[in-house]
Parts: sequence; structure tokens; C-alpha cells
Amino acid sequence: MKKVDVLLGLQWGDEGKGKIVDVLTPEYDVIARFQGGPNAGHTLEFEGIKHVLHTIPSGIFRENAVNVVGNGVVIDPIIFKKEIDALDKRGVDATQRLKISKKAHLILPSHRLLDAASEAAKGKGKIGSTLKGIGPTYMDKTGRNGIRVGDILSANFKEKYTFLKEKHEQMLGHYGAEGVPTDTENEWFASLDTLKRFELIDSEPYLNDKLKNNQTILAEGAQGSLLDIDFGSYPFVTSSNTVCAGACTGLGIAPNRIGRVIGIFKAYCTRVGSGPFPTELFDEIGETLCEIGHEYGSTTGRKRRCGWLDIPALNYAIMINGVTELNMMKTDVLDTFDTIKVCTGYKVNGELTDQMPFDLTEEVEPVYTELKGWKTDLTKFTNGDALPSELKEYIAFIEKQTGVPISVVSVGPDREQTLFQDVKTVETA
Repeated sequence: MKKVDVLLGLQWGDEGKGKIVDVLTPEYDVIARFQGGPNAGHTLEFEGIKHVLHTIPSGIFRENAVNVVGNGVVIDPIIFKKEIDALDKRGVDATQRLKISKKAHLILPSHRLLDAASEAAKGKGKIGSTLKGIGPTYMDKTGRNGIRVGDILSANFKEKYTFLKEKHEQMLGHYGAEGVPTDTENEWFASLDTLKRFELIDSEPYLNDKLKNNQTILAEGAQGSLLDIDFGSYPFVTSSNTVCAGACTGLGIAPNRIGRVIGIFKAYCTRVGSGPFPTELFDEIGETLCEIGHEYGSTTGRKRRCGWLDIPALNYAIMINGVTELNMMKTDVLDTFDTIKVCTGYKVNGELTDQMPFDLTEEVEPVYTELKGWKTDLTKFTNGDALPSELKEYIAFIEKQTGVPISVVSVGPDREQTLFQDVKTVETA
């Protein structure tokens, strides 16, 4: 029986997962999203056109693959309709390539209002929510009050919706916030017609049958491992399990069905919103990384905080995910630097460690190793063997520090600017 390969981010999101899923899709029969919602912004670029997906798996532009939105995902029907409309304009018939789990939960307009009201009430303690209603939707899911995609086909759907909306409006009243505007509610109900155009499936038997029939599946994660609800920099995290285990619960796949675990990371670090970030740069270098890397959120447009690569954080994410290979993204952003720094440890309360502390908000001082920059325009390279020696040393350094081989080096946003490397056993220090 075939295994499910998992592709996920190892930092605070925005690592470039969408591009790699698009590049790898020709190798797979099914691409399946397993968690998160429209807080994701997976950017793909090919033929000079940029595409941003929020809910739909990143294999949607390839004709050979079926795309599945799994049970662990939360869906805003309004945003979903906008994504489908955009695909229709580009001549992509998503109804032939996309299936949706009946067990995926729906984001109501009142979820979004609750998200905004809750975040505003936190004042200076804001977590940096995308205000897409993700957190309140997962709260209703775990509180056993949620509405699922399959419910839109039931006779008492309107009754379920009204019950939950009224509960939300009571909560909004405690915040002093207004209820759901009528025009927004009408738009939400109208957008359900777009959902109904698609095949709504029992995704667990569907995916397991694919495996039994020797078809290949790639599970696509959203956000990043350091935003995981259990293992991220809590409370500045998302509301779902972004790690490899989330693929099991978010798709109905048994742990022994997991195969390759592909970890995506940037050649440096970024973070959007609030929360601890040990290697964050507040100087001109940080601004340069932001500008060269176009580090603005594809979902919110917010400016991303930038810093050097953090090996202790990367190793932590590798450990909890069981990563078997690494893909390094946005390597070309470092093209102009004479010296590149890599954090290889922390000083916590004056003591040196290479472990992630329980609370990253403590006095955590990064300890850096300096490496020579390659000072070369990487965007023109088409062969990994021809890369400058300084970059090869940077790659070898990361592989030695992590013990995991780097199989892909991305040198630009286009799907063609992806260099594959022979995966070799890594000798660790």
C-alpha cells in the first residue's frame, strides 16, 4: 500500500509551501489540505502570473491531480466563492479537480465578528489574529457547536445556523459589538451555492481507498510548525495542529500510513503578527530582508518581521514532525549580503542552550555563527551543481546542524526557479 507524503512549514508560516506543492504535484494523484483555513495564503507563480490560494490546495492548477479539502480545514464560503470565481476567470474548472470533506467546518459571518471583538478586547496582549474567524470556528468545533459542510445538505440546516448565530450575537453583546449585517448574511447564504457545485465527500474512506489502489497522496499543511496550537510559541499561535500529526487527524490517515515528511523553511526567518521571535532584526538588515523578499502577508498584507535563520527552532520543528528532507526557500533573497548569520544557540538567563525554552518570551539572546555570503544573482541558475561555493557551504552547514538533507533549493518565485539536489546521508556534528 502507498504512503501519504506530508509537506509542511517549519517556521512561523509563509515559508513557500504553495510553490513546492505546485512543483511536486505532477508526482502525485491527490493533493489534500489537512488543517487551517483562509488564514493561509499560498502563493504560486508561473508564466509570469502570481496566484494566491487561501482554502484550495495548491495542486489545483495541475490537470493530473485531484485536490481534497480535508475534515481538519475550516471554510469561509464567501472567501471560497471568491477563490473559485478567480479560478473560473483563469479558465480553471475547479469542479473537475476539487472535492470537499463533509466533515470540514464552516466559518460563519458571526465567527469573524467574534474574532475581531476578541482581538480588540486583548488590547496590548493581541496575538496578531488574521481576523478570518479561524479561532472562534475551531472553538465551536471543540465545543461541539460547529456547523459542518455536510450540514448544508440537511433539512434543518437553517435551524442549526440560526441557533449558532444567536449564541454568537449574545457573546458579541458582551463585547459591546454589533451583530451580523443582513447584507453579509445574505452573501454568506448565496455563497453556499458555490460549495454545492462541488462533490462533498466522506474524505476518510475516499483517501484510504486511494492508498489501497496504489495512488499517491501529498498532504499540504498551512501556517507553520511554530504556530501549532500545542507546540508553537503559545499563546501566539494558530488554532489547529500544523505539525505532521495534524495530517492524521485532519485527513483520517493512520500514523503508519505517513511516508516522506518534507519540511519547508526559508533561508532566513520571518514572522507576521505578534509573538516572540529570537532572531528578529530591528536594523537596516531586517529592512533589507523585508524589501528584497517582498515580505508582506499574502492574506492580510501586513509587513512581516524578519531575522536570521534560527537553527534551535528549526531543529525543534524537525524533531516534532519527523522531517525526512528539507526544502530551502527564498535563498536568492540573501544574494547581496557580504556576511550571513545563523543562530546556532540561545543564551537563556545567561546560560547557553541549543534547545527551545518553554517560554520564548523570556530573555532569549541568540548566539550566531557567521558565514560568507555568495554575492551572486541566484535567480538565473538552473543547475544545483553550478551554485557558488559559498552557498554550497551554507547548505552543508545547515545540513550538518540539523542532520537532515536539503533536497530542494528555491532561487526565485517561479515554479521553474526550483533546483533539486541529490539527497545524501548527512554527517552530523
